[in-house]
Amino acid sequence: MESPDKFDGKSTTSFNQWWEAVTMFLGFYPDTNDRQKIAWVGMLLTDTAKAWHLNRYRELNDTDTWVNYVAAIRAEYRNEREAADAQLKLGQLKYQGSIRTYMTEFQALNNFARATGEGLREKVDLAMPESILDMRFNQNEEDPIDDEDFLQATYRAGVQVEKKKALRAAKEAMRAGPAPAKDGRKREEKRPPRQEEAREPRRNKTRPQKGWGHIGAALKGVPQNEVDGHKKVQDGCWRCGRTGHRTFDCFSFQTAQGTTLPPAPWKASAVRGEQAQTRISAIGEGKRKQAEEPEEETRPAAKQQKVAAVEEMTTDLPLWAESEDSDF
Repeated sequence: MESPDKFDGKSTTSFNQWWEAVTMFLGFYPDTNDRQKIAWVGMLLTDTAKAWHLNRYRELNDTDTWVNYVAAIRAEYRNEREAADAQLKLGQLKYQGSIRTYMTEFQALNNFARATGEGLREKVDLAMPESILDMRFNQNEEDPIDDEDFLQATYRAGVQVEKKKALRAAKEAMRAGPAPAKDGRKREEKRPPRQEEAREPRRNKTRPQKGWGHIGAALKGVPQNEVDGHKKVQDGCWRCGRTGHRTFDCFSFQTAQGTTLPPAPWKASAVRGEQAQTRISAIGEGKRKQAEEPEEETRPAAKQQKVAAVEEMTTDLPLWAESEDSDF
């Protein structure tokens, strides 16, 4: 802690604040005797205050005590106007929602105002809201007689009231839901992941884009000499050699020179579907024609041979065998 400033005893200097700093500094040295304290204070005095100190020392010498010295210096230099101003500010001080802040400011002003007893109690009660007064009466059957106990009771009541107020605000915020964003829209609540999403990563539901994945896949099956020629065509496709589209979007089945190209992946399924439909149509057309055409009488090959043999035998019979007048 820094040593207090010098005090010159002039009317423009605030003695009360300086003496408070002196008292706080001496509190760090409780073993200091009266003679040492008086001598140390004399070292802080200048001008008229220094002259007052030396005159007192010449008069009392080593018989002076710390209690008598304190009373004498306070009576000599205490600013009565400063005490009156502190009394006025103490009466205007109001509770602003923080009991800790109020008590700190109250103690700082009362160091100069020196309010005690009924005057102190009146100033505190007028500054407190009804909620804190009711809480203090509920916690204490009667107000404490001692000033320090009275201030402590008021402080505890203020703490309880502020805790209840904060709890009430938290409950209202939970019932009201998330606060609206600055643009007036409600904040989107984060939806907890579903059980399926928690077990496995989310699948990509977007449709695959058409196009070759890389230039090597696009030029697969194209002779190198044709690729070199296609590159010379302005705005031409390196895959087929034609213009009007990009290499990665090409789905041509032949190059400009007539070389057959493998179908594009996004066209392969469509081609297979068309081929299958063509086969199905051809089979159906064949069955339809077969049903419309009349069936020719056909005989097994073995039966045809037997019929031909009979016809041949009939032709070779003798003439008498054909006559009805024959005796045979």
